[in-house]
Amino acid sequence: MKSYIFPGQGSQFVGMGKELYESSNELKGLFESANDLIGFRITDLMFSGSDEDLRQTNVTQPAIFIHSVIVARSLGNSFSPAMVAGHSLGEFSALVANNALTFEDGLKLVIARANAMQEACEMNPSAMAAILGLEDSIVEEVCANIEHIVVPANYNCPGQIVISGSVEGVNEACIKLTEAGAKRALPLKVGGAFHSPLMEPAREKLAIAIENTKVNDPSCPVYQNVDAMPHTVPSEIKQNLVAQLTGPVRWTQSVMNMVQDGALSFTELGPGKVLQGLVKKINREAIIESV
Repeated sequence: MKSYIFPGQGSQFVGMGKELYESSNELKGLFESANDLIGFRITDLMFSGSDEDLRQTNVTQPAIFIHSVIVARSLGNSFSPAMVAGHSLGEFSALVANNALTFEDGLKLVIARANAMQEACEMNPSAMAAILGLEDSIVEEVCANIEHIVVPANYNCPGQIVISGSVEGVNEACIKLTEAGAKRALPLKVGGAFHSPLMEPAREKLAIAIENTKVNDPSCPVYQNVDAMPHTVPSEIKQNLVAQLTGPVRWTQSVMNMVQDGALSFTELGPGKVLQGLVKKINREAIIESV
């Protein structure tokens, strides 16, 4: 069974999507419709902006989404996934790819999500850090025993968890996790505490936008971040999209469940190859295919 996976924030690069834009009038039209919907020429920033431009949350998220979805569209009839999954933001790309969302509705939600997250970041100073070389249970236990807000946010692969929370909480957790045996505790250059309780204001805003968006019956199951399980019921998909903002990205568990359910190969659609590396660390026997 063939599965497709879609990357999240951090996979962007200057020049992303330019070859696709120039490859056909059909794909160029999709990029231009995205420019119109966003209200500024995001393609200019994608193709020839600066790294700093692409790091702005309100640019990063729609840029990655647009690139990922258009890569899937470029495959034409050869794109027939048996299952899909996306890492954080990538879940929206996955839902367009399996026809649960239209391109336009998906992009509108991504814009609403990016804006809501940016506002939440500005309300509270917050941070994230990557913890390398510790078992999940140890990271969970240390975070649970810290007074300030800090939680596991991304279960990326065995031995790699990202924690998220207040600046004080993340700093204290980094010290205690290093004492507990972590090989490294690396602060991340991000706008704020994604996938933590500090995103509650963003979750409330996005919940309204998602409630007002039509989610169709998907063409194949989507393995969603919050529970790592396959979903095909529109109402469940909506609930999980809302919960995703304050809940952890269970990527390790998602890939393990996809393999258990028959995934034989994984193809990453979008900028970068981050997820390919994570999949290999989760399951060494997984077959990675390129577009």
